[in-house]
Amino acid sequence: MANPRSENKLAISTEQIERCIYLIRGQKVMLDSDLAELYGVETKVLKRAVKRNRERFPEDFMFSLNNQEVMRLRCQNGTSKIGRGGSRYLPYAFTEQGVAMLSGVLTSPRAIKVNVEIMRAFVRLRRVLASHRELAQKLEELERHLRDHDEQIQAIFDAIRQLMAPREDPKKQIGFQLKEKRSRYYARPGGN
Repeated sequence: MANPRSENKLAISTEQIERCIYLIRGQKVMLDSDLAELYGVETKVLKRAVKRNRERFPEDFMFSLNNQEVMRLRCQNGTSKIGRGGSRYLPYAFTEQGVAMLSGVLTSPRAIKVNVEIMRAFVRLRRVLASHRELAQKLEELERHLRDHDEQIQAIFDAIRQLMAPREDPKKQIGFQLKEKRSRYYARPGGN
């Protein structure tokens, strides 16, 4: 049971919520255990509420993780193994829409306040990702622009090197040179 005094003081930051958002199956999701902790309820209470209202949580709002995904999360987060304090059931992953739907299932004042903060965190994350996309696009344009300049600069250096290279023109000899010409008056041997 949640402490009534802790419900009046909501000391959950957006950054704390953002640390609970994972990218699984190409979607930003939050796990049932993280949500239960934020809402101040036990995970089994949250799961029970979801099971009673299963029609509110279609596959694009909530899905159960498979064993590989659970193992990857355990490796990333260092959570305990099954049988040593960990969950015996595969966790649920809630998309942003699923988290919003939880506000209709869990109606305590703390759950409502936490849901507002979670929605703000998702919005902030979307903005950050959008700015990263814009930044990546600008960097790509800059790289393309620099590549063009690099090619032009390389052409300038090649031209300078050609101008600096010594020419291999045939050397002209200094002085008088005789060119052999046949004279029409040239006497043939043995003849007149």
